[in-house]
Amino acid sequence: MKLLANENFPSKVNPTIYPILFAISFTHLLNDVTQSTIPSLYPIIKTDFRLSFTQIGIITLVFQLTASILQPFIGRYTDKKPKPQSLAIGMTFSLTGLICLAFAPSYWVILVSAGLIGIGSSIFHPEASRVAQLASGGRKGLAQSIFQVGGNTGSAIGPLLVALIVLPNGQNHLIVFALGCLAGIVILMRVGKWYQEKLIEKAANTTTHPVHHAYRLPREKIIFSIGILVTLIFSKYFYMASMTSYFTFFLMDKFHLPVKDAQLYLFIFLAAVAIGTILGGSIGDRYGRKMVIWVSILGAAPFTLLLPYASLFWTIILAVLVGLIISSAFSAILVYATDLMPDKIGMVAGLFFGFSFGMGGIASALLGVLADHTSIEYVFRICAFLPLIGIVTAFLPRHRVSHQI
Repeated sequence: MKLLANENFPSKVNPTIYPILFAISFTHLLNDVTQSTIPSLYPIIKTDFRLSFTQIGIITLVFQLTASILQPFIGRYTDKKPKPQSLAIGMTFSLTGLICLAFAPSYWVILVSAGLIGIGSSIFHPEASRVAQLASGGRKGLAQSIFQVGGNTGSAIGPLLVALIVLPNGQNHLIVFALGCLAGIVILMRVGKWYQEKLIEKAANTTTHPVHHAYRLPREKIIFSIGILVTLIFSKYFYMASMTSYFTFFLMDKFHLPVKDAQLYLFIFLAAVAIGTILGGSIGDRYGRKMVIWVSILGAAPFTLLLPYASLFWTIILAVLVGLIISSAFSAILVYATDLMPDKIGMVAGLFFGFSFGMGGIASALLGVLADHTSIEYVFRICAFLPLIGIVTAFLPRHRVSHQI
């Protein structure tokens, strides 16, 4: 079987630029804190606006679709014409959506606000992923994990901050989160300046020292492998949608918890997701992406299958284990995909971020309809089988292990 062979041939290994990686990770945190305010508000707006679970799912669908459809096209465009300033522009869209959401007087304004935040995310992710790879110094798994863990951390602390700031004081107190967006715009303007300098430097080096691409798989094999990776993203994010959108409702319904306690347990799950993300990137750099993908998808199945039937204590323990395991997949999948198509990093990043958001939105809407017609517990019992799809990892070509110094 042929190998992916572009990891082990760098003629010169540049140092990893940690200040840039941490800056882009921190702005990813701010971006995803903003995003996480949407599902975190569900218990409030469901009561205030008298919404059904189907309407809750449609809010997520609007956000996820606007955050997904544009991303591959933006990534494809910026592969040809990189736009460093688009990083700050994306955060500006998110800021606008957040302000609208804080003062939304109706369900329709909530939908528009979710769409604006989704557009901001679409603009941010492809170029931010390219910045992470430029700053990686060859340690692409680690760089992608540092970038990704910022987003996961933001998703984790967002519900906690909403529980502490917004739930006791009202929806309009979301405006406090605008300060984070403003800080993100300032930081991204600085990162954009560094990015512009790297583009100029790269163009000069390409002119004097042409880039020689390593051996690549045949086109048919690349397309087939991308299809397998997309299937794995479907498995991961359909299951994650059940947790991020409905875990609080599951806990409230099954164990009769108050909203604040349920939000705290969602934070614990999302914190586990953040930790698992950073571990997955480093392990993938050292031992290979395919091994990480195997373990992170299929390895979560025993715990997802047990979770719907456990006591409260064991439900939280199992949720933490699921978060730690399943979260390590995305960085490995994305870097694996960019290794398949190294000259189309923006398009690949946009495709996978976009598909993950879109799949999460569709899943949330479908699961909301299912919950309305059955129960939240039934939704979790059905979704528990999704990680078993990880068995298709067997069809991926072997990935050469990267040993970076």
